[in-house]
Amino acid sequence: MPDRVMFVQLKTGHNTDKGPAWISVVSFNRSWKTARWHGKTLHRWTGMFDANFYDTATEEEYWISGPHRDGRDTRYSGIKPTIDNDARDAYEAFLEGAPLPVREGG
Repeated sequence: MPDRVMFVQLKTGHNTDKGPAWISVVSFNRSWKTARWHGKTLHRWTGMFDANFYDTATEEEYWISGPHRDGRDTRYSGIKPTIDNDARDAYEAFLEGAPLPVREGG
């Protein structure tokens, strides 16, 4: 599974872009349809409003995307993500201009 530093936000139970968010290492399968994150198995689904993955155990909905260098990962709020320790060094280097691991284009 490819591991990527990603922005993850919980959508279920929160107003638009108001849920807790993280910068984390997320593991994807080869088809990018399944992600493993914080002990959860998330499955990609395109039929959801404002989310692109759901937890297969709880059905909670999440938005997963690449982080933005300007820190504006949410569209409608100023929620600041929690940065997980395993992603911190790569994310801080990314904010300073380095590409993210396995993403040569940055």
